[in-house]
Amino acid sequence: MDDKYIVVGTASGVLEAEIQRSLLKSRGIEARLSHEALTTIYGFGIGPLAEVEILVPVEMASDARQILDNYHANRLVEDDGDDSS
Repeated sequence: MDDKYIVVGTASGVLEAEIQRSLLKSRGIEARLSHEALTTIYGFGIGPLAEVEILVPVEMASDARQILDNYHANRLVEDDGDDSS
């Protein structure tokens, strides 16, 4: 099955992109990263060569965008199942 992926966001650097990819994965959304090879080889952290695209399957794009929007707005809430607070 050849899934189609769409860009749902960008990150400035591979480390930030990996954080966002892990967040999406923790929410059940498969994500891929696309970036220039020089970003990894030379460790660019700023500028156009450091930009990393975050891609998800087309059918999950809306959910992924909402999760990333909440992440960038610092509105993520972790549900640990503990209601004793």
